[in-house]
Amino acid sequence: MVMHSLVTVVDDDESVRESLPDLLKEFGFAVQSFASAEAFLASGYVEQTKCLVLDIAMPGMSGPDLQQELMARQRDIPIVFITAHGDETVCPRLLERGAVACLLKPFTDTALLDALETALQTR
Repeated sequence: MVMHSLVTVVDDDESVRESLPDLLKEFGFAVQSFASAEAFLASGYVEQTKCLVLDIAMPGMSGPDLQQELMARQRDIPIVFITAHGDETVCPRLLERGAVACLLKPFTDTALLDALETALQTR
């Protein structure tokens, strides 16, 4: 299988960091995962990442904080936010700021794949 675009998962939940990369690899993506926004920013993968799958609520720098930091650094990486703690005001604000999608956990494989395909088409 030929690996395609690098999708980076940033989520403080270890079970998500273990299961989601396996699914993304099945879809044919190259994958990196990080437990925090800070670890992602310190990595060498910011420039290579074609799409972020990003948790909203994390200790330290939150997903929306990382979105703001990437905008400040002029890094236009499409973002698919994921959250277990969504309310009706959070997702619309993130989408207004340029996120491609906001998925509530648990989400379906199809919903994730659709969001990733949309994100990668916007690049």
